[in-house]
Amino acid sequence: MTSDPLQKFRTYELSVQFYRECKEVKLPHAIRDQLMRAASSVSLNLAEGSAKPSRKERLRYYSIAFGSIREIQAIIRLEELNQLHSRADHLAASLYKLARQ
Repeated sequence: MTSDPLQKFRTYELSVQFYRECKEVKLPHAIRDQLMRAASSVSLNLAEGSAKPSRKERLRYYSIAFGSIREIQAIIRLEELNQLHSRADHLAASLYKLARQ
């Protein structure tokens, strides 16, 4: 059995868990769609970026993921989604560190 290298990527694992939590949130369709697209963007960009051979390419994808979490933080504030606030902040801090390596 082969191990998934992404399972050892802490920020990616945080993003997957966060995505799953976002799926449970009830919102009007348009804003929920925006939240889910941004949440999936974080995980997908982390996964794709982690496979890039150069540091510059990885940082580009990690920066895109960081932009997506900022979008999510705005949605959290607009919609008063307090249950997601601390997890989003934790993920944002991890993404910030990755994007600024």
